Amino acid sequence: MQLFWLSFGFGLVTASVLAISAVGLSLQFGITNYINFAYGDFMALGAYITYVLNNEVLHWNIWVALVCGSLAVGVIAVILSQLILSPFARRFDKTFYVLIVTFGLSLILLNVMYSIWGASVRFYNVPINRALHIGPMLLTAYQLIVMVIAVVLMIGVAVLLKTTRLGKSMRAMSDNTTLAMTSGINTKMITTITWFISGSLAGLAGSVLGLTEGNLTPAAGELFLFVIFAAVIVGGVGSIYGAMAGAVLIGLATEVSAAFINPAYKLDIAFLILILTLLFRPSGLFARSGKG
Repeated sequence: MQLFWLSFGFGLVTASVLAISAVGLSLQFGITNYINFAYGDFMALGAYITYVLNNEVLHWNIWVALVCGSLAVGVIAVILSQLILSPFARRFDKTFYVLIVTFGLSLILLNVMYSIWGASVRFYNVPINRALHIGPMLLTAYQLIVMVIAVVLMIGVAVLLKTTRLGKSMRAMSDNTTLAMTSGINTKMITTITWFISGSLAGLAGSVLGLTEGNLTPAAGELFLFVIFAAVIVGGVGSIYGAMAGAVLIGLATEVSAAFINPAYKLDIAFLILILTLLFRPSGLFARSGKG
């Protein structure tokens, strides 16, 4: 039983990282209507920018470096979308061509990171944390902070979408871009803001993933991307709240299963849930009639 609760605690941490990344991916998909396969590399890039600020150049506090690294990825995401992705999306009606472009962008970013930082494992410059007993669970202070960050961000995104003019414009674009444009919504500005938010969330997710895992490599984001896809699809593609719920389900399922099966196969549980969802509820377990 103790092993179950330890795994449950790790599952909450994984779910927190998943929720941050899955919401960012869902926001971007809802506005652009195509999946960005370079999203995992945005995560890794955020982790490495945080690493540079924390460890190599300025030796900033990890949390200050994490915020700055996340915002930097938001800016980079906007630039890449304006220079590369948006022109292809406007030129081709079929999203298949844009997906190929995102694959190419993923390879470019991955190789850039390998050329700069190499393939060796890197570590943040942070004090070693002792694990704390939180009820039956055993978690470090960093893991608890990551969980708090995730909860605050999820509440913030919900408030943004429900109560602000920006959020309502984003939801309108997600439902029907053409109708939103004819209603007077500045779709270009909303798209730019969405890319910034999505990129920042990707950078943040990559940074906290490196912090909770204790190390980072250029390929870490790409490996985690498939788990993000599982969370997004299980929750309901395009549904922000579905992405949150899917992240919790997948995060807990993968980590808790490791208490009963070989941990090397725990990610297979995510794909098992994904396959069952596609077979019996293709729209997603938590999908609603409209997006968001």
